[in-house]
Amino acid sequence: MTAQNDYSKKIWVNSYEQNVEPSIDFKDILMTQYLEESVKNFPDNPALIFQGFTMTFKELDEMVARFAALLKGFGVKKGDSVAILLPNVIPCVVAYYATLKIGGIVVLNNPLYADRELEHQFNDSKSIFLITLDLLANRMVKLREKTSIKTILYTTIGDYLPLVKRLLFPLVAKKRGLAADVAPAKDLFKFKDLIAKVPPDYTQADVNIDDVAMYQYTGGTTGVSKGVMLTHKNISYQIQQAEAWFPGFDKGAEVMLGALPIFHVFGMSVSMNFAIRMGWANVLVPKPQPEPLLEAISKFKVTFAPLVPTMYIGMLDHPDIESTDLTSIKGCFSGSAPLPLDVINNFQDKTGSIIVEGFGLTESTPVTHINPFNGVRKQGSIGLPISDTECRIVDLEDNTRQMPIGEAGELLIRGPQIMKGYLGKPEETKKTMTEDGFLLTGDVAKMDEEGYFYIVDRIKDMIISGGYNVYPRDIDEVLFEHPKILEACSIGIPHEKRGEAIKAFVVLKEGEKITDREVIDYCKTKLATYKLPTVVEFTQELPKSNVGKILRKDLRKMEEEKK
Repeated sequence: MTAQNDYSKKIWVNSYEQNVEPSIDFKDILMTQYLEESVKNFPDNPALIFQGFTMTFKELDEMVARFAALLKGFGVKKGDSVAILLPNVIPCVVAYYATLKIGGIVVLNNPLYADRELEHQFNDSKSIFLITLDLLANRMVKLREKTSIKTILYTTIGDYLPLVKRLLFPLVAKKRGLAADVAPAKDLFKFKDLIAKVPPDYTQADVNIDDVAMYQYTGGTTGVSKGVMLTHKNISYQIQQAEAWFPGFDKGAEVMLGALPIFHVFGMSVSMNFAIRMGWANVLVPKPQPEPLLEAISKFKVTFAPLVPTMYIGMLDHPDIESTDLTSIKGCFSGSAPLPLDVINNFQDKTGSIIVEGFGLTESTPVTHINPFNGVRKQGSIGLPISDTECRIVDLEDNTRQMPIGEAGELLIRGPQIMKGYLGKPEETKKTMTEDGFLLTGDVAKMDEEGYFYIVDRIKDMIISGGYNVYPRDIDEVLFEHPKILEACSIGIPHEKRGEAIKAFVVLKEGEKITDREVIDYCKTKLATYKLPTVVEFTQELPKSNVGKILRKDLRKMEEEKK
């Protein structure tokens, strides 16, 4: 059998579990229509649970309709970009669905980002409206001057809490850094004040399933943050793929752990959108640290938990693990980085659940591979291509030449979840997509004889730290700006809990002195916390190619040889 036949015949479908079909009869249904369907079938079921405050599907739908009316009242129309800069709180879900309802384009932003990163994304997406948190509001008012944003709404952690917690919140919030005073400003409003005043507008804008629904930002090895254009079809079909992959989970019957950040494409699709589609309660966890995770699972009897490895590791290492009942969990989905075997076994033993590992990219909405839930789950494998997903392993130098089974090459993927392209970057799109619609992932992978895929290495220099994608060029550029630094290069180094941490190699200008702590503190003013170097090594020179390009791979090799 030739390599061509191995991939074109989709040998992986033979390893699918029973009741999972290789192909789906996709429906052209918008995500907002899935919300309406869940409202019709489960109107009084919990849709969102936040710190014990429960919102039913009917109540969620009404709030979405109110926010849709509010957006229209501020002049936001079909095709306009709405920026959402929030952790996992109820208004984040509301704003997302309301924006889609009016035909707007959702721009999910990471609240941990520094102003320079947000400024680029706001301007690149041409966002005109922003909803954020009180903790960020004063900063965003200042930043607005450099963007096209006209109106800012802000919410607080304390807006939607059970009565007792809501009464206590003002007494403790500021001391704990959970609330902030917001200075009055032009076109700055409080979400909760406005949402109660506007009547709901349930009208669904006339959008085509192939229209762009959102710009989801991803980094790049060049350091340029790119807006991935995801269509309504990408988002809807991805959820239909997820539903098909987990046939043993019934609509209206499960409790989702909403711990993955919604601003990240994994959390958006697998936690939020999948739960809405299935009519499940979604327990929102704005800060997914071990203690709140354990509390959320035990208190609300979570049954389905998509998480990243650092979350599993953190819970298992927490002293409360022994006294916490986690046996409600049936299924777990892990992505973003490999999950160690002992972590899988320990967590499964503790909960009685099944963990399936998967794989995806921002450009694929994101899921492309998952191990079978009721089938053979292979350690170290990202699993099988999900329904209607095609894959090839091709030669690293010639992507028209397919590699035989077991041999490594670049992973190419095609399916209905693959992006439309990069916003305003046709050349970047052309470099990332083949003429026949395959996405070049930049990952080195191989496929075994049963169709299971394994990531061998990354072509790109991306670092995965705590489940977040970190692009070393972003860090390098900040270091280069320091007046005492001549050259710098960052790499990922192994970290027990975060998967990878960041190490920066720094060459100082002649005669200059600076400590590693000063370097890290400087980066704090320019970068999100999870992008900060944890180790700084000062060196006389950096390895370079004949044309003067710093060789990051040589630094990684040098670091590995120190072990």
